[in-house]
Formats: sequence, C-alpha cells, structure tokens
Amino acid sequence: MNCQPHWIRLVDIWLFNNQTCLLCDEALKGVLPICRACEPELPWLGDCCLRCALPLPAARLTCGECLKQPPAFEQVHAAWAYGFPVDSLIVGFKHNSKWPYGRLLAELLGQCLLDSFNCGQERPDFLLPVPLSVQRLRQRGYNQAAMLSHWLSARLNIPCREHWLLRTQDTPTQQALDAKARKRNLLQAFGLSPGAQVQGLHLALIDDVLTTGATAESLARLLLKAGARRVDVYCLARTPKPDGAP
Repeated sequence: MNCQPHWIRLVDIWLFNNQTCLLCDEALKGVLPICRACEPELPWLGDCCLRCALPLPAARLTCGECLKQPPAFEQVHAAWAYGFPVDSLIVGFKHNSKWPYGRLLAELLGQCLLDSFNCGQERPDFLLPVPLSVQRLRQRGYNQAAMLSHWLSARLNIPCREHWLLRTQDTPTQQALDAKARKRNLLQAFGLSPGAQVQGLHLALIDDVLTTGATAESLARLLLKAGARRVDVYCLARTPKPDGAP
C-alpha cells in the first residue's frame, strides 16, 4: 500500500492560488511563495565544517569531530542553520502536513545545489531519501524526505530512487536522544532493497535536518559497504550544535 499523499496536486493548487509570502503575507510577484525582503533574512548557513556542515566561526575549516573520526559520508550540503523561521517551516512541513513549506525550502535548497554544481561540485548519480519504517509511514501518512527528494530531483534533473533504502527496524524516534544513544538506536536499522544496484555510484542522501549525523553515517556505511563510490548528504538545515535536537 502506498501511504504517500497526493501532495503534488495539493501543493500546486496552493502555490497558484495563494500569492502571498509564507512569512509576512505580503503580495508576491515571483513564482516562489516568499518575498524578496524575507528571503535574505532566512538563517542561511555561512561558515561551516567542510565535511559535516557544522556551523563554525571561520571558513574553510574542518570541525574537531570530523578530524578525529571522519564520517563515512563525503560532504554535507545544507542551506540553513536550524533556526527561526526555517525551524518553524520544517516542523510545519514534517509534522503538520504543511507541504507548501517543504516545496518552498526544496526549491531554495535546489538553487543552492545548482550553484554548487556550476562551481565544480560533483553531481551525484541518484538521490536517495532517508526511509521511514512502515509503521511510522502509516502514522504520519507521508515521508517528508521522499517528498523533498522528488522536488529536488525535478529541480536538479537527477533521478530519485525512493525505495532503494529500507528501514528494517522501527526504532524509537531520534529527537529525544543524545549522540551516543542515536548511534546505538540505529544499529542494523537500515537495509538495501533487493533490486538496489549501487556499485560504483555517487549517491546523495536526502533528509530535512542533520543533527548528530548518526542516521546519515549509518546509511552511508551501508551504501559504501555495498559498493557505492561516494555518499553525500543534502538536507534543508544543520543544527548549530551536534547534540541539539530539532
């Protein structure tokens, strides 16, 4: 059974019939549901770790944790630090079915990624959303990472493979756990679908927020062990502190 909602039509209806900014309600002239005054006020991610995108006080640095124990994924691309109002938009999208919020953020992240590709960053072969367990998908009704993946796929012209990654265990939610507990929580939580062929591929994991990186680390290790050449992470926002929970 496919629990994903008919969100494409619903989002399109909202976008074409509500021509006001999602943040300030000002009338819009552009295509995106955010005005030119509000867009630069978003908490855009500035200087950050070259590997995990942890916000740092200076540019072109690698954080101590990544120097001490380099992650399995190659690089994290995040558009924003997890702060107001992006945090409210993500929560509305993720937990309250406010799909236009997700569409807006995906469009802006997509533009950031296109700019990065134009500057020489390697494009991945496929986008892979972080999976939900069957039980959680039934409870929520949709996987926000899968929705982001499809929007980014259209924006970037990169195929999405929604069903290559599987959540094999319905582990407790990560949000209330610290970094060590998150890692323990994810042991053997993921698997590859029988038809997934990742040998030699550059893959990008898609998620909404990266906090400790435990989920991305677990999935990246799984994919590299299966033969993937490189794994990146594309997400909307990065928490300022590794132990902060969105």
